Amino acid sequence: MKILLPIFYLPPISWFAVFLKEENEIVFEQYENFPKQTYRNRTNIYGANGRLSLIIPINHSGERVMREIEVSHRENWQKLHWKSIKTAYQSSAYFEFYEDRLQQIFDVEVDSLMQFNLNALKIIQNILKTQKAYSLNDEYVKVPFQLNFRERFSAKKETAFEMEEYYQTFTDRFGFQKDLSILDLICNKGPETLTYLKNIQTKPI
Repeated sequence: MKILLPIFYLPPISWFAVFLKEENEIVFEQYENFPKQTYRNRTNIYGANGRLSLIIPINHSGERVMREIEVSHRENWQKLHWKSIKTAYQSSAYFEFYEDRLQQIFDVEVDSLMQFNLNALKIIQNILKTQKAYSLNDEYVKVPFQLNFRERFSAKKETAFEMEEYYQTFTDRFGFQKDLSILDLICNKGPETLTYLKNIQTKPI
């Protein structure tokens, strides 16, 4: 089955459940107009005060096509994001095993948001020991022939994907937080991450 997926920043767990599903042939959308307030430049982690959004600042140069969106270097957001992630997960069960590789995500200096996200995906796949192939689309098609997941994942609404609760670092304070960044699952479940992803129920569009 061919799936058209958006290119996200440290995507939510539900995105990875679709991406890694064995029968899915993945095509990434690079020509869409960049929509605001989505996972394309934000990710949600579980901080000491609950759900925390980390947002990559972008340059407002007038370019709106995803592949041409540039990250802003006016502030050291990479350092800030890594500090927030480290603070959130340093006491989790598996953070220390993956810390060095996770930090590499934020050591890369690129201008392109899309390239930053794809490089982060490469590192996450390395951690998960997966080599899922994908391709990039050639043009924007309003009604694509692939199964369209471009608007399937909302950063503002609760996910429609069904997933079991697992222990999170701050569960005792705020309860289970559903469908956070893949980082949350990796740091708390470690080697069990892939098994967890395979068990997620993806409802039809």
